[in-house]
Amino acid sequence: MRPDTAVILCAGLGERMRPLSDSTPKPLLNLAGQPILAHTMARLRDAGVRKVIVNAFHLAEQIEAFFDRYEGVIVRREESLLETGGALAAMAAEALLPDAPFYILNGDSYWVDGPSAALPRLAAAFDPRREDAMLLLARSAGTIAETRFGDFVWDREAGLRRREEREVAPYLYSGIQIATTALLHSDKVERFSMNRLWDEALAAGRLNAIVHDGVWLHMTTPEDILRAEELLAAREVGNST
Repeated sequence: MRPDTAVILCAGLGERMRPLSDSTPKPLLNLAGQPILAHTMARLRDAGVRKVIVNAFHLAEQIEAFFDRYEGVIVRREESLLETGGALAAMAAEALLPDAPFYILNGDSYWVDGPSAALPRLAAAFDPRREDAMLLLARSAGTIAETRFGDFVWDREAGLRRREEREVAPYLYSGIQIATTALLHSDKVERFSMNRLWDEALAAGRLNAIVHDGVWLHMTTPEDILRAEELLAAREVGNST
């Protein structure tokens, strides 16, 4: 069964995207003629997602105004930054998360589907009996992102692991995953990163991944936006929305 719920993380300050993010939240910056979030919502609707939970902090009123046009969206405004893991814990504490698997997406990620749409492909690969979360990884080579070191090494025999210090890893986290609430090992709401949850799941052998078969464009700086626009305009990547 495909998930009908998704979490979109939109509370970040977007500091490296300044000055653009001084007046506009990073997920609302335009790419290919629309805010990044508009592309994300189109893909979620295509994947059958009808309930979306969003966290907001920086310029939260703009995030709320954007989602006013959509049905089935809950925007949770944070009084102080909880980071990615803390935001998820707060949503769970307020009983906003389903018992079934759900998607978790960074609000600033843009991807182009490959032969198969990424979200249904992720859902089809995920087995909650064996995994608490499954990440969609992107290949570091040729990606618009900070790719100096990468995030993960995936030895098909040894399994998924974090890169070691000074090691160059071939895979990056794309900002897209599927999970269940089993990923949260505590009901305590505090400020912490999703990395803590991944490390706990890795240690328990309950974190897995698939590799994206399309193109992923993660915009970190204003220059990244320009490069992405040039690629899309030149039809080297294409726009699948």
